[in-house]
Amino acid sequence: MGLFDKMFGRGATAAEGQADAQKRFNELKTKYQSVLNTIEREDVRLANLHVEGNKLFIKGSAPSEAVKNKLWEQIKLVDANNANDLTADITVDSSRAVGAAAGGGAGEGGQRYTVKAGDTLSKISKQFYGDANEYMRIFYANKDKLKDPDKIQVGQELNVPSGD
Repeated sequence: MGLFDKMFGRGATAAEGQADAQKRFNELKTKYQSVLNTIEREDVRLANLHVEGNKLFIKGSAPSEAVKNKLWEQIKLVDANNANDLTADITVDSSRAVGAAAGGGAGEGGQRYTVKAGDTLSKISKQFYGDANEYMRIFYANKDKLKDPDKIQVGQELNVPSGD
């Protein structure tokens, strides 16, 4: 529950298909929970996590090659039989490791945003990126302040990474 429950996205298009897709998403999420835990623990930034073609689709960027390899090892432990129910696209963004070492601020090209009444990360994401589904970018940029993407507070100062 929590972080990954809010990431169901573009897996289904029709209303009746959404229930089946949500059920499949929950099944796959349960199967790959240790992988999802590794993603969260190792600060892999997710761009997508949804059901696509009856498979769990994960797309994200790891802060180092070592973290990427650790993630793949975890995937192999869960799916030793190659069930082909997972598609993972994990890249390495080494600039994140450098940025994390440099610390703080809104980041290069980013900006600060003060949360107002009625705001959600999706709403803020829509405002800055034109896409409400990009809210996890803001969440990850504020992991030091936020533990759950659904729990933001009025008056909180958030870093909003650039739309690049």
